Amino acid sequence: MNYKETINWMFDKLPMYQTQGATAYRKDIYNTVLLAKHLGNPEQHLKCIHVAGTNGKGSTSHLLASVFHEAGYKVGLYTSPHLLDYRERIAINGVPISEEFVCDFINKNKAFFEANDLSFFEMSVGMAFDYFVKQKTDIAIIEVGMGGRLDSTNIITPLISVITNIGLDHTQFLGNTLEAIAFEKAGIIKPTIPVVIGEYIGETKPVFIAKANETQSEIFFASDVIQEIYPSALHGDYQIQNKKTVLQTIKIIQEKKLFSVSEQAIKNGFLNVIKNTGLQGRWQQLGENPKIICDTAHNAHGLKIVLNQLKKEKFDKLHIVLGLVNDKNLEEILPLFPKEAIYYFCKPNSSRGLETQILKDKATEFHLYGKTFLSVSNAYQTAKENASLNDCIYIGGSTFVVAEIL
Repeated sequence: MNYKETINWMFDKLPMYQTQGATAYRKDIYNTVLLAKHLGNPEQHLKCIHVAGTNGKGSTSHLLASVFHEAGYKVGLYTSPHLLDYRERIAINGVPISEEFVCDFINKNKAFFEANDLSFFEMSVGMAFDYFVKQKTDIAIIEVGMGGRLDSTNIITPLISVITNIGLDHTQFLGNTLEAIAFEKAGIIKPTIPVVIGEYIGETKPVFIAKANETQSEIFFASDVIQEIYPSALHGDYQIQNKKTVLQTIKIIQEKKLFSVSEQAIKNGFLNVIKNTGLQGRWQQLGENPKIICDTAHNAHGLKIVLNQLKKEKFDKLHIVLGLVNDKNLEEILPLFPKEAIYYFCKPNSSRGLETQILKDKATEFHLYGKTFLSVSNAYQTAKENASLNDCIYIGGSTFVVAEIL
C-alpha cells in the first residue's frame, strides 16, 4: 500500500476515538502491552516525559520539545490529534515521520494488527515508540491521548510525569466529577518518578497528593512555585499556566542533572516553539483587517479562557464560525459564548460532527443567533464576506473546525 492507501486503511478499518467516539475506547491497556512485546518493547529504551491533562497538554508538550531542541538534543514528540496530516502526530525536531516509515510499519505488522483487533491509537503509539527508538532520540515527549491510567501511552516509565490541569471533558469515559477525572489523569504517576501539576483546584489537589504518596513520588505544583515566565510565540492567555508547567519540569531536569538545559535554551525554546515544532491552532491569527483568530479549545474549561481573551479584543462586530462534535455538553458550553456576536453554524467534516440545525436550535435557547451552513469553509467564507475591516472573526468550537480552515 502507498501512503494514502495506508492512511485510509488505518482510518477505515480500525476504530478511532477521533471519529468514532465511544466504540474506540479501550477499558484496559492489554492490547498495547501485547503490541509492545511484539515490537520488542521499544518503550523500555526511551527516555521520555509523559504529559497528561484536560487542556494544555499539546502546548506543554510542544514547548518542552522546543526547549530540548534548542538545547541541542534529538527530540521525539508524540501528540494527538493531528490537524492536517497524520504524520504530525510523530515527529523528531519538528520533522514529521516519513511516509515511507508509516507504510513500512503498517505493512509489516498489518497481520498482527488485524489478528488482535488493535485500535488506531494503539497502532499509532506502537509506531511512535518504534520510530523514536530506531531514530535514536535523546528524549521523547509523549502526550496522553485521553485520560491517563488506561491510555495506551501509559506503558512508559518516564523521567517526569506532567499533569497540566483537570476539567470536565470526556465524562462518558473518565467520570463526571473532577475528582474522578483527576484520578484517571493521576494514573500516569509512576513509583518514585517526580510529577509536576500545572494547575489544581480544591477537588483535585488531594487526589494528586494521595497518588503521589502511594507511589512515593515527589510532587511539584507549578502554579505555586514558578513566578517568572518568558515570552513565547504562543499568545493565548491560557499559555501562562502551560509555560509555568514547562519551567517547573525543566527545573527538575536541571536539578536532577538528567539533561543539560541552559536558560538561553529555555528562552529560545519558548520564542521558537512554532518554528521548531509546527504547532498550529492555538490562538492563531490568520488575518488582519478584519482580525481573524482560530483556536482549538473545545471544552468548557478551555473555552472559558479563550472567550474571555476574545472579549479583550477591540472590534466593531464579532463574527463566530462555530462547529462542535456531538458528545459535548451544550448546556455547559453554549452559555460561555457572547450573545452580541453573529454566528455561522457549521458541522465539522467528521462522523462525530454535531448537525448544524441541532446546534443552531440549541444556541437559540441561549440567545446566540445566526445561520447554518453546509460546510465549515462555506461558513468561513461568508463570515469573511460579511465582516468589515474593523470587525473580528473567531473560528472554533472543535479541533476539526480549525483543521478544516487551516
